[in-house]
Amino acid sequence: MKKIILTLALLMGVFAAQAQSLEQNKFFDNMSVTLKGGAIMPFQGYAFWPSARGIFGMEIKKQLTPVFGLGVEGEATINTTSWEKEPNYWGPKSPNIIDHTMAGLFGTVNLSNLFAGYAGKPRVFELEGVIGAGWLHAFHRTESANMYGNDYNSWYTKAGANLNFNFGESRAWTFSLKPAVLWDMNGDIMIPYRYNLPARATWEGEPRNGKSQMNANHAAVELEAGLTYHFKGSNGERYITFCPYKYSQDDIDALNGQINGLRNQLNGLQGDLDAANARNAQLQRDLDAARKAAANMKPTTEVIDKSAQYMNVLVHFKVNKTNITADQQPNVERVAMYLKNNPTATVEIKGYASPEGPKDNNIRLANGRAEAVKNMLINKYKIDANRIKAEGCGISDMFQELSWNRVSICELIVKK
Repeated sequence: MKKIILTLALLMGVFAAQAQSLEQNKFFDNMSVTLKGGAIMPFQGYAFWPSARGIFGMEIKKQLTPVFGLGVEGEATINTTSWEKEPNYWGPKSPNIIDHTMAGLFGTVNLSNLFAGYAGKPRVFELEGVIGAGWLHAFHRTESANMYGNDYNSWYTKAGANLNFNFGESRAWTFSLKPAVLWDMNGDIMIPYRYNLPARATWEGEPRNGKSQMNANHAAVELEAGLTYHFKGSNGERYITFCPYKYSQDDIDALNGQINGLRNQLNGLQGDLDAANARNAQLQRDLDAARKAAANMKPTTEVIDKSAQYMNVLVHFKVNKTNITADQQPNVERVAMYLKNNPTATVEIKGYASPEGPKDNNIRLANGRAEAVKNMLINKYKIDANRIKAEGCGISDMFQELSWNRVSICELIVKK
């Protein structure tokens, strides 16, 4: 039992390894139809060719994977010879043209693909193993009923091989040689013949071998040739194909670049949100100061410039640094693109430092950060210096998170 389990596990491992890169198989893909015919005779007790009867049939099959296939078949034998010699059960020559019919299911294992791998297209020659089972019916003549009984139903099993020769550029056709052994699994059919009983009614109650069994006395040999036509599938081919595209390292690197770009955009959006929050906080402070001052001042008429639009962009810096890092450059580029798309727009850059450290150093950092953004806009993006105003504003307490105060706030102003 352990050997069987290990063998099945190995086969499933091979199947899984091959299936990882195969294109998805739809239900009606990889279907084929086969017409077949040849000769059949008892497994033992007869010379093959003198005693061979004709046999013909049809198969409909679906190839599930490059290794495994599943199908249905139907066959019939032509009663051209008599098989009455003991110990054969198949019976004498019948006046019927067709004296046996069989219908069942079968499975195939492509041994070539299983052990040599699948290259994405069927080989010119491939070897398949076949196993199957189904329903068997025999037509007996009236005078033979005393010996064999009237028309007889049973079930059968079969095992064989397909020697496949695939041809055509698209592999639309396959010619096959199909040797197989077929067993009648009914254990009782030999009872009346073995005991030389005249009729079925007289041997009721006699000992019977009621077990289904693969007995050579109940077997027949088939040798057929078949011609198969493979239908075209949804992939445009008549066979299973690999996925048309595989990712290379360059593709992976490009995808990583896109991911990093999206991260930078997210950082930029976070910067915009921080700028909006900072502006809201400043506006709230201005509002509070205005309300306080209003209580001590006479009403005045304030002129509001409604001909301008404002937008803030934040550029964050590392501790004690004035250089612009790669993840913040997209924010500067956003300012540059806005200025280029709005020729009348100007920008005011205000640099800040967090409260940590000496005051003089923080003032230097605030000035340097404002100048860093200004220089990048001029040198890298060719923005006219006359459109840029940069100043250091010293220490900031706009944000509760201290590190967020290491920032240059770019206020874009567009006159309508």
